[in-house]
Amino acid sequence: MPDRRYHITTFGCQMNKADSERMAGILDHLGWQAVDKPDDADLILYNTCTIRDNAEQKVYSYLGRQAGRKRDNPQLTLVVAGCVAQQEGERLLRRVPELDLVMGPQHANRLADLLEQVFQGNQVVATEAVDILEDITQARRESAVTAWVNVIYGCNEHCTYCVVPQVRGKEQSRDPAAIQAEVAQLVSQGYKEVVLLGQNIDAYGRDLGTRPNGRYQVTLPDLLELIHDTPGLVRIRFATSHPRYFTERLIRTCAALPKVCEHFHIPFQSGDNEILRAMQRGYTHEKYRRIIEQIRVLMPDAAISADAIVGFPGETEAQFENTLRLVADIGFDLVNTAAYSPRPGTPAATWADQIPEAIKQDRLQRLNHQVGLAAAGRSQRYWGRIEEVLVEEVNPKDPQQVMGRTRTNRLTFLPGQIETLRGQLVQVRIDQVRPFSLSGEPLALSATHL
Repeated sequence: MPDRRYHITTFGCQMNKADSERMAGILDHLGWQAVDKPDDADLILYNTCTIRDNAEQKVYSYLGRQAGRKRDNPQLTLVVAGCVAQQEGERLLRRVPELDLVMGPQHANRLADLLEQVFQGNQVVATEAVDILEDITQARRESAVTAWVNVIYGCNEHCTYCVVPQVRGKEQSRDPAAIQAEVAQLVSQGYKEVVLLGQNIDAYGRDLGTRPNGRYQVTLPDLLELIHDTPGLVRIRFATSHPRYFTERLIRTCAALPKVCEHFHIPFQSGDNEILRAMQRGYTHEKYRRIIEQIRVLMPDAAISADAIVGFPGETEAQFENTLRLVADIGFDLVNTAAYSPRPGTPAATWADQIPEAIKQDRLQRLNHQVGLAAAGRSQRYWGRIEEVLVEEVNPKDPQQVMGRTRTNRLTFLPGQIETLRGQLVQVRIDQVRPFSLSGEPLALSATHL
């Protein structure tokens, strides 16, 4: 079929974005052409997120419109992938019978085989649990500078609010040699930075066996050391961390490896121990504070970002204020905040002590205000400093500027042409600071790229 065009809309986390890049790579290999607008596409794929109800409802809103298009054009192919697909399965077909394919996140690298079944006239649901094989697909990456690398899939935790273990399956770590080979290949293609991804990345290697002394065969610190010396690799990041498994050895390894950036995303979810216990998070706010303290002893300038939930069932005003206190005490560079959203099949969704929506929204606004104050305060330390920025892309609001990130993950804008600066490390004197971004004047390219 000539001129087959596809469009992918991605909702949710970095894992979903990485999955979308892999599925786009499969479609490219099959001869499909990516288009920017879904209405121009012959195949529309929604890669979905079910962490919060509003993300899920947005998917249904988008689907409704395209289902209408399909009734006028039966040749249109509609695909729902990701976490909503895994959660809803065949129920999605009953709700949106125009769908051709429903596929969970564990099936992302099977897209070609699943579409073949669709084009043979079948309506396909692929949500069964599978062992994820080494991925040999070539992702269609959005960035030419920074590449996501999946290192562990799934999650074995049992947080009472979270649906991720149900929709992404058990933890499955990739072989370290395969990861090392993928990083080397990416660098050979011109990528300067890799971001290692996992729903619970600190658990990497727990399923790969133990040594005779009982220690795990390989851990995240081992993996960082393994890929660190890849020639041509400039920066390494990783996400998302879990405080239960964020070890002192990991902190010391990050401090000792120059290519590992001084930015850590460690969700705390609540600053109150009773709420953390009800969430089954497996740590206290005191332990969380010790982790941040250890990081700042060895890497004083490190940026700390996190996730937090307000309005968890039973949360009192005093318990919420413990969360405010934690944010104020630590001084986060960024916190992704959300009001608690009951998710199907999770224990907390069935509890009687749900918080009224008005109270949740009030607490969310108050937390966001505290986060903004902390972020603005943290930004002040950059004023007048010279920061190393890895240039990634043109500023979409000003073609005479480029943008990139500092080692601490601050988005930074500077004058210049992307044709000459993309992928370059530039020394930038910061002359404007905002709560979540910076601007400055370039001084010189880093010695790495002279």
